[in-house]
Amino acid sequence: MFGEDVIAQQLADAREKLSSAVKAPEANQVEPVTVEGVEGLLRVTVGADGRIAGFEADTRVMRAGSEFLFAEVQRMVNAALDERAQAMGTDEPVPDLEAMNESVAEIQDRSLRQFQAMSASISEVMAKLHGGR
Repeated sequence: MFGEDVIAQQLADAREKLSSAVKAPEANQVEPVTVEGVEGLLRVTVGADGRIAGFEADTRVMRAGSEFLFAEVQRMVNAALDERAQAMGTDEPVPDLEAMNESVAEIQDRSLRQFQAMSASISEVMAKLHGGR
């Protein structure tokens, strides 16, 4: 049967792992993704945070025409976002680890207080059963 100390230690271990993920989110991020277009004359980079980190264009690309360029930029950005999503392995949004850590801490604190109250009640009943008051 689990005792209070075992449950407290398991919850503390879970909180420690979650806290380390919050403190070092870069360890859980994918590498930046760069996509080229127009035979290497355009380059767009999506950073580890999922936002556009860079856009490079050779001046020779201006000869291609604005409609073509806008379509090519759109294609490149979408390709970079798709590649990043594939590298992350999921289409699900990244959970808010800080909020999760706070919730686990609150649950741990509340459940330990409840466990202590139950343990005190059981001890009181056992004392009465064994002839105490």
